[in-house]
Amino acid sequence: MGIHAYFRSLNDLERIIRCPGKFKFEEHSVAAHSWKVVQYAKTLADIEEKNGASIDWKKLYEITSSHDYGEIFIGDIKTPVKHASPELRLLIQKVEEGMVYNFIEEQIPEEFKEIFHNQLREGKDHSIEGLILEVADKMDQVYEAFAELKRGNTEKEFIKMYRDALIKINTIPLHCVDYFLKNILPDMVNDEITSPVDIKRITEEALSYRDQRCNPQNIVS
Repeated sequence: MGIHAYFRSLNDLERIIRCPGKFKFEEHSVAAHSWKVVQYAKTLADIEEKNGASIDWKKLYEITSSHDYGEIFIGDIKTPVKHASPELRLLIQKVEEGMVYNFIEEQIPEEFKEIFHNQLREGKDHSIEGLILEVADKMDQVYEAFAELKRGNTEKEFIKMYRDALIKINTIPLHCVDYFLKNILPDMVNDEITSPVDIKRITEEALSYRDQRCNPQNIVS
């Protein structure tokens, strides 16, 4: 089948819906998510460069555009399930990576296998590009959950998604994180909102998070 098999498989990303099984005002495919992550990441990387960082742009575009390719084989597993335990998360990651590896070995021509193994690898690591990917990925969770909460969707999973993504972003030591929290997030939260969900309260609680745990039941008025 060759590289045609890879190109054809990309259509599957358009049919995989994120956060399956929950009521949503607007559905988002994995393909749309991947595109948005690339857009977030390139702006975040620009902010890092303005603060003196050196960015490997080829690596950044490779890992951001392909970071969820493995979901073609396993679908979008809900975050609470995926992170129920470190052991389960590791197992899911191994299954996903194994299926991507087998696909490359079976379908991709020999002269391109090394390239594909490099491009479709897990990109989140401690490099600046890997950290930017982590921030961009969580930012899309913030925006997707915020859109649902703003419209009045009181599904507890979106409250948890929004809150947990902000907590994670706030732990990543990058200049672009500071910029997002100080200059972008306030514009989002201060937007005029009529919602039964107290988004400002969730935001403030998430950004002041230490060891306490917030019960999403208490956020809906």
